[in-house]
Amino acid sequence: MDTALFSPSSLFGGSDSNSSDEENTETQQNFVERKHQFPEMELLIQEFSFHQMNANLLWPGTFAFAEWLAQNTYYFRGCRIIELGSGTGALAIFLRKSFQLDITTSDYDDPDIEENIAHNCRANGVSPVLPHIRHSWGDVFPVADPDWDLIIASDILLYVKQYDNLVKTLCFLLRSYKPKLNEADSSTSEEKDMCPLPRPAFLMSWRRRIGKEDESLFFTGCEKVGLEVNHLGSRVYCIQPKETSSIVPV
Repeated sequence: MDTALFSPSSLFGGSDSNSSDEENTETQQNFVERKHQFPEMELLIQEFSFHQMNANLLWPGTFAFAEWLAQNTYYFRGCRIIELGSGTGALAIFLRKSFQLDITTSDYDDPDIEENIAHNCRANGVSPVLPHIRHSWGDVFPVADPDWDLIIASDILLYVKQYDNLVKTLCFLLRSYKPKLNEADSSTSEEKDMCPLPRPAFLMSWRRRIGKEDESLFFTGCEKVGLEVNHLGSRVYCIQPKETSSIVPV
């Protein structure tokens, strides 16, 4: 896999009218702590006051996805999960605390992001802290044999110029998947049989609005490399290799 050229200036396809002046001009690496309401749970999340990769933000898609997952637990029960673009780690922390999931966080190769997620784990009683993988989309993935049954992400399509690299990473995670088969795998056969998704699969929520042409570039890019895109409703999408497509209606 080719090395990705990933820098702040290479992320965007155009200006983002939804970004605040503070996001665009603030440069100091200060922190703020805010309480955020998730389904039946309040989390205290430390956020960067500014981060060049937007790892400071909890966008509407995070909360909408949390609500959807809480109402559709059969999509992930018994799965080993990795989240792309974890940012503050809030969604992963919610899923861990609510459903005791085996979940790994991942984001841009930046030690500050990793440490902030660890801080938020400790602040919300998640111990040990969630495993984290520093990875820039398109780079060689640090784990040669990925064994995550489910990849999740929310609101990660802002970075239009990085779609090709994101698709490369997805292709690797989906096509190099090797299921974990040992005593540490707590998934029951009943849980696996109930899941309406093939394994592996990528489950993505997208709420942040960008131009439809830009948005369609990602889905078209997935289809060009043999990935199938299915809309599950509520702007939640399942993406998987076409040869494993077997989504069961629920």
